[in-house]
Amino acid sequence: MKTKFLSVALGIALSATILSASAQKSYTEGLVTIKTSAGGQAIEMKEYFRSDSIATTFSAGPANIKLLADANYKFFAVVAEVAAFKLKKAAIYTPDEIAQVLSGFPTFTFAPSTETKQISGFNCKKVVATDTKTQKTYDIWITNDISLPSAVIEKYYASIGGVPIQYTSFQKGPDGVWVSADNTVSSVSDQKAPAGTFGIAPDFDKISKDQLDTMSRGGQ
Repeated sequence: MKTKFLSVALGIALSATILSASAQKSYTEGLVTIKTSAGGQAIEMKEYFRSDSIATTFSAGPANIKLLADANYKFFAVVAEVAAFKLKKAAIYTPDEIAQVLSGFPTFTFAPSTETKQISGFNCKKVVATDTKTQKTYDIWITNDISLPSAVIEKYYASIGGVPIQYTSFQKGPDGVWVSADNTVSSVSDQKAPAGTFGIAPDFDKISKDQLDTMSRGGQ
């Protein structure tokens, strides 16, 4: 009887260990590190997140950039600092400007495949995303090893069925032309953001999106 009980107990313990090892880790606050490129320059983005907002920081040449957004797409700001020129600007988008950006995003349909591979330690499967506006397709690799707040997932991938780990992102440049970028998530952690990350410091000049676009094109 004791031997039989021991065998049952060991079986339960083993099953619990296997379930624990394969259980999805859920993050409510933390940091996603993303590798991408722009203009031929490799860029590492650090995306701090909470359930209600995100703050993405990266360097582009001499400029340190921070993108601030809320989970409901009601707020978006580009915060830029160039220490060498003592420049500190924060461009806050209007609701209409945010709506225009959102309307320009691709609209996807998703077709899961049977292809799998590991990326950055995550078990991933390929999903083919088809833009219904252009019929162009993209291979997106997602994982179900983790879950993240909806604010972290790009709006156009909200219904893809997992967390995108290797994917294409889209944004409108200062000249009004839409550009895409290839991104790879290199790590996800529960590291908390430094104080002030989700806000705009008072010594930054508040400007409009149009003013930011003019500056980005080399204007004054």
